[in-house]
Amino acid sequence: MISTLLVANRGEIACRIFRTCRALGIATVAVYSDADADALHVREADTAVRLPGAAPADTYLRGDLVVRAARTAGADAVHPGYGFLSENAGFARAVQDAGLVWVGPPVKAIEMMASKTRAKELMAAAGVPLLAPVDPAQATAGDLPLLLKAAAGGGGRGMRVVRELGALPGEMAAATAEAASAFGDGEVFAEPYVERGRHVEVQIMADAYGTVWALGTRDCSLQRRHQKVIEEAPAPGLDDALRTRLHDAATAAARAVGYRGAGTVEFLVAADGRPYFLEMNTRLQVEHPVTEAVFGLDLVALQLSVAEGEPLPTTPPTPHGHAVEARLYAEDPARDWQPQTGALLTLDVPDEPGLRLDTGYTGGDTIGIHYDPMLAKVIAHAPTRAQAVRLLARALERTRIHGPVTNRELLVRSLRHPDFTGARPDTGFYDRHLDALTRTPGDNADRHLAALAAAAAHAARHPDAVGTSRFGGWRNLPSQPQIRRYRSEPDGAEHEIAYRTTRSGAIDAPGARILTATPGHVTVETDDGVTHHFRLATHHDRVHVDGATGTHTFTVLPRFTDPAERTEPGSLLAPMPGTVVRLADGLAPGTTVRAGQPLIWLEAMKMEHRILAPASGTLTALHAAPGLQVEVGALLAVVQDAQEEPTP
Repeated sequence: MISTLLVANRGEIACRIFRTCRALGIATVAVYSDADADALHVREADTAVRLPGAAPADTYLRGDLVVRAARTAGADAVHPGYGFLSENAGFARAVQDAGLVWVGPPVKAIEMMASKTRAKELMAAAGVPLLAPVDPAQATAGDLPLLLKAAAGGGGRGMRVVRELGALPGEMAAATAEAASAFGDGEVFAEPYVERGRHVEVQIMADAYGTVWALGTRDCSLQRRHQKVIEEAPAPGLDDALRTRLHDAATAAARAVGYRGAGTVEFLVAADGRPYFLEMNTRLQVEHPVTEAVFGLDLVALQLSVAEGEPLPTTPPTPHGHAVEARLYAEDPARDWQPQTGALLTLDVPDEPGLRLDTGYTGGDTIGIHYDPMLAKVIAHAPTRAQAVRLLARALERTRIHGPVTNRELLVRSLRHPDFTGARPDTGFYDRHLDALTRTPGDNADRHLAALAAAAAHAARHPDAVGTSRFGGWRNLPSQPQIRRYRSEPDGAEHEIAYRTTRSGAIDAPGARILTATPGHVTVETDDGVTHHFRLATHHDRVHVDGATGTHTFTVLPRFTDPAERTEPGSLLAPMPGTVVRLADGLAPGTTVRAGQPLIWLEAMKMEHRILAPASGTLTALHAAPGLQVEVGALLAVVQDAQEEPTP
């Protein structure tokens, strides 16, 4: 029996495993980097052990330090979570060699599935359908489009879609470099890229006595940068024959490697309904809660039970209803999914029947630059798919998030998009719809009302400045219009709010009037008789306004723009804090560049970002170099537009 469990991970998954441990009476041990010293998973664990440093390579990827931490803290078992060392056979072997229980699959199974190329060979022998590999050196135009993939990795790292034959060598080099950086293995392979395919997977649970469960299907087709955003169970729109074929193939894959514990077999389902094996993940998946909701199971508890040598029941429970999960990221989808950092001031998700929140953050925590930008997973379970989707969309809409920009609005719009609600998700969803999903409406009445509420709250905080008496009541005299200017985030649109107090004591603005106003609550009535309620929180020069349709964030602007705040034309600024990993070949002051050309590669929060030339011209200054750590807004380079006259 396991008595004390160390979780070799951080954030949301560590907190989620600790929750099951508490229910089972198992003591918990956390490990943490210096950057995570005050993190939620550290606060929730019974014991915590420091891993000196901040970068993953120095901390969570140091298997020797993690094993030493387990022995020092008196743990008798290790759970790897997902990511980091979760699919590292050497780490699993080191845990067992130290006399600890490994809460994961056999080392041999991890080794056999560690390389996607070797896994495909094994699956072919087991009769699992595969996409035929393509030799990049022999590829022709008829093979396009191609998908380049890192053999040793996952999570979208080292993946590239190639649609032009001339781009293949450069994309191969880029994928190889990224794979080597992320996984220590630069092997990359190519296979046909299936347009509008679906990412469908089967959850496997197996014990040491020959029982293998295929726990339904999950659809994970809505992805950005080949990383999942919205997942659901069961996968919609599959006929019984296809479901059976997927279950049988997943079971065959598990049996072929003598699998034990929780794992996932991933497939690509083409538009014609033919499935192809992608890979087997020898760990717990991020999206496991949707399967738990539908089957009424705790997969972590089952992992622990199997690790203790207990058998599974012969058959799994009967599934009920539908579950949908959305990953809430600190990122800006409208700006190439740039990760965001800073203080998370508020994170408040509705607590309603059918909703579940898995998170590694609470209000007051800080989102740093070293790790994945996922803040939380919100899961909805209901009798039907339509009900679960509606419940999740509304829960996200009502969620209060104050701090860095997030993908919350994108998630809500995605869940309500006809291509999703019509049960037709596919991996090209964001390629087709991202611009429309992130576009700010030209006539955004909700945002204007929120800005008016911000102005009214300011009036309540500073009554002497806006025509109110020192006793808090509105003067029964007309006043001159008051002007407040705001910039909404993240789109940068400016709002000028003009309002005045009336003889009746109310605050009026074009099209609306303020019924009540305090620094934290404002009620607005529009001319059509509709009443709107807002909650407000002010942090320095930023105002967060929560209404019925979500949160609006504004920065208070001065009445007049300061001309000194202009940025030199052609300046390339760091869009987020991170590390410069490489420069374009031959890049130096005086180099001629073309518009849209990648010049600088910046790595932040486990993702690589390209800094592009804003126009064709000459590079007149270069301040970036590989290895340089930069803050957001740092000047990286300057491009002199070919059409501009040189500055005298």
